[in-house]
Amino acid sequence: MDFRRVSLTELAGRVRTGSMSARELTQHALSRIEELNPSVNAFVAVDGDRAVEQAAAVDQIVATGGDPGPLAGIPIGVKDNEDTAGYRTTHGSPLLADAPKAIHDSAHVARLRAAGCVVVGKTNLPEFAWSANTTNTIFGTTRNPWNLEHSSGGSSGGTAAALAAGMVPLATGSDGGGSIRIPSAACGLSGIKPSLGRVPAGGAEGPGWLDLSTKGPMARRIADVITALDVVVGPEATDLRSLPRPEANWPAVLNDPHVPARVAWSPTLGYATVDAEVLEACERAVSVLESLGAEVIEIDTVFDTDPVSDWLTFVGACLLRSLEPYRSEPAWDRMDPLLRFIADSARETSALQIVRIFDECHQMNLRLVELFHDVRLLVTPTTAAAPPPLSLEGSAMINGEVDPNWVKFTYPFNMTRSPAATVCAGLTQSGLPVGIQLIGPQHADLVVLRSAAALEAALGFDELAPVGS
Repeated sequence: MDFRRVSLTELAGRVRTGSMSARELTQHALSRIEELNPSVNAFVAVDGDRAVEQAAAVDQIVATGGDPGPLAGIPIGVKDNEDTAGYRTTHGSPLLADAPKAIHDSAHVARLRAAGCVVVGKTNLPEFAWSANTTNTIFGTTRNPWNLEHSSGGSSGGTAAALAAGMVPLATGSDGGGSIRIPSAACGLSGIKPSLGRVPAGGAEGPGWLDLSTKGPMARRIADVITALDVVVGPEATDLRSLPRPEANWPAVLNDPHVPARVAWSPTLGYATVDAEVLEACERAVSVLESLGAEVIEIDTVFDTDPVSDWLTFVGACLLRSLEPYRSEPAWDRMDPLLRFIADSARETSALQIVRIFDECHQMNLRLVELFHDVRLLVTPTTAAAPPPLSLEGSAMINGEVDPNWVKFTYPFNMTRSPAATVCAGLTQSGLPVGIQLIGPQHADLVVLRSAAALEAALGFDELAPVGS
């Protein structure tokens, strides 16, 4: 059995009908992790005994005629910035390497578990999820299953690598600047950053990156993402930003996948330099959109300038809030030096700067409102380069030049809170995945998901990463 070749619906159906046990699925995941994780380093903590106990409880429900949930027996990984009962939440940081184990699940994980999922472990991330390169000083570097000498992206790079290698069929991510879309693109997956509040956060602590970040399930293909989203969306009393449960049946999107009549294609957003090979793959995907009936309008400029400075200033303030309580700890000096620099620099950020960044987010959204009067979808490359070599330590090669910012296309849509998906547009000549990004209007998650499903099917990309095959 290869998790990458079987849908969540089929796997859960086997468990629900008793033709396969949750225990079998869990043990298969544990075996794949044991075999593949030493080379990929996607998982940073695994508790096989706890997972088998959870699986046995699912099997007991089936045996007694009960309903184990729509995701019965599905083994999942949880990104290590989200609480999961029985595991430490380290955020990939030496500051929290010895944190007490969580007593409760996050709302996101609790909903997945209530739907029948079995947590097998925690997945890797860059320290405090701040970077697009998944590496930290306590767990090391996660490698890309398509080429172990390349980055898996970030910050949900451990999750994406685990999925691409077939260790688990489902796992969690979060996206504050591209952290679901970037690693999904880097590892050949389809993924979505839902609208802010669609998947609730909540809990005892306030959201780490305030209005920039949203959580969400990750999987290899968009149908599985939709299946998982259907059980986690909806209001949460402890999350001020959570949205009401949508009336639409989300899985029904798969019954009628199609693209809008008019689509905007912006190869640069107005400020980005894109690697020629990435651009070529995305242009081929855009021609597929046209073949599906979309009128494609090319737009040179969506935003007048790159908003990265505002994004970094806001993120820096949020990181300072999270890190400041640990400043006197001995482990402070073992943090990522750049992360420490960002936190230190944020001490000079004024309240007026933060408010003005919110104003800029408002203006960026007004630009999208204007755009979406004429089209229903905005399409861009997901990243400006293919996943970079690990030797470049987070930078990438763009048209033969080293560029530290290869993720120029994702963070604007965290600032506007827009739903944004990525679909694999194919491989570079060296066999690395390329993603194309689909952005929709406010709260139009279903438009994005329906379009992503249609494009994914039409592109027909179905290759598997060499690691795990």
